Amino acid sequence: MPNTWVRRGELRWAAGAPAVLVALVCALAGCAPAVRAAEASPDPRPVVLTTFTVLADMTRVVAGDHLRVESLTKPGAEVHGYEPTPGDLRRAAGADLVLDNGLGLEAWFAQFIADADVPHVVLSEGIEPLPVATGAAEGQANPHAWMSPVLGQRYVATIARALAELDPAHAADYARNAEAYRAELAAVHEETTARLQAVPAGRRVLVTCEGAFSYLARDAGLDEEYVWAVNAEQQATPRQVAAVIDAVEERDVPAAFCESTVSAKPMERVVEATGARFGGTLYVDSLSGPEGPVPTYLDLLRHDTRVIADALTGRTP
Repeated sequence: MPNTWVRRGELRWAAGAPAVLVALVCALAGCAPAVRAAEASPDPRPVVLTTFTVLADMTRVVAGDHLRVESLTKPGAEVHGYEPTPGDLRRAAGADLVLDNGLGLEAWFAQFIADADVPHVVLSEGIEPLPVATGAAEGQANPHAWMSPVLGQRYVATIARALAELDPAHAADYARNAEAYRAELAAVHEETTARLQAVPAGRRVLVTCEGAFSYLARDAGLDEEYVWAVNAEQQATPRQVAAVIDAVEERDVPAAFCESTVSAKPMERVVEATGARFGGTLYVDSLSGPEGPVPTYLDLLRHDTRVIADALTGRTP
């Protein structure tokens, strides 16, 4: 496997980095060495910082009680265009390991991590991505690989290796936790694909705001239609909305969906124009809070599958 560890100096600030980030990193570099977050906290465990909540949940399952795992973004936050704060930079400087998705999901990440003296691991390393089919990002990697439980198992294996390198004393525990978690994901894959493959042939079209479901659609044999390819393009144009309206009418799609981290207004226009039903809110880039419908990654996969299958088959949630 390729070495996924990236250390200080291997990335550089890109042109046009926000001045506040540059100024703060320079200030940090000129000060005394940053106090590790674990040392500044009553919790003495090493700190693993992830870029968004889905990765944080996956990492907590593998880490067990040995590590403190945190997410830069909060539940409900949109990760594509996230703007790191000075506090985020301090958190990164105080972490023992940073984990990101890669595949262009976190467009801000290279600038964010460039001068932080902390190792980081790209969790999508080694995954063969699907290309974005349309829009400004056409031909680029679709970054939402975790939406396939099969590829989610690859994420888990990479997490286990990263944690073992960070904390070799508990490597056997990380390997055991990862093995059990991968077995759960394999079971979820069988469960979700069976449910979606039961949707009648004439209704097997998944219409969403963002084209974030390509991997799940591939697993389950669904066709895709979406307003924009990635959330960086989330200002829907009349032409994009009209194209989805045409697709829904042409294929007589019974329901359409939108994701939790973006406005559903473009899809509401599609629903109003076509008479299709708004099938519900799907989760991709963020978990919900503990009391919400998807507090974990496994819950996210099951929730989305249930909402899609129920709406496309005409069942009431």
